[in-house]
Amino acid sequence: MELFIANDILVGAQFVESPNQNARPDGADIELLVIHNISLPPGKFGTSAIKQFFCNTLDSESHPFYLEIADLKVSAHLLIDREGRLTQFVPFSNRAWHAGESLFYERGNCNDYSVGIELEGTDFEPFTDSQYTSLSNVTKLLLSTYPKMGKDKIVGHSDIAPGRKTDPGPCFDWARYKQSLPA
Repeated sequence: MELFIANDILVGAQFVESPNQNARPDGADIELLVIHNISLPPGKFGTSAIKQFFCNTLDSESHPFYLEIADLKVSAHLLIDREGRLTQFVPFSNRAWHAGESLFYERGNCNDYSVGIELEGTDFEPFTDSQYTSLSNVTKLLLSTYPKMGKDKIVGHSDIAPGRKTDPGPCFDWARYKQSLPA
């Protein structure tokens, strides 16, 4: 299926709207792409917990780790699971709550002007070929749709929140990913 963006929604992705979003500030253009990783419970793949977490429906009693994150209200624009399947939680025109306290070249509040993509994974395991393919395809589409976003404005969460965040982690192959994008 060919992907395209219509009304700030990625057609070809499952859409599950998260309540953890709000309007971008007036005049805020989409300029930055932030790559993350997530697994819930930590190190486990293929559960429905990430979707539940982003939609505030995660049962905090079902795993000890969930008690630690029970009060967090977070989301991302997109999730790419281990099979490369795409789920969108927030329209691109809205602000997803993915970056937290963050700074990109002296400019704070990265959520205001970024798109956040979560890869199902950890800092300690390689990502799948399917994930790289989907991430590359989505990135090409974002770059062509949002002209202020460029290859030089694609970062990891660790780049905008150093010391606080480590994702997408050392197992993310930046060279492979960047080589898959247009010059």
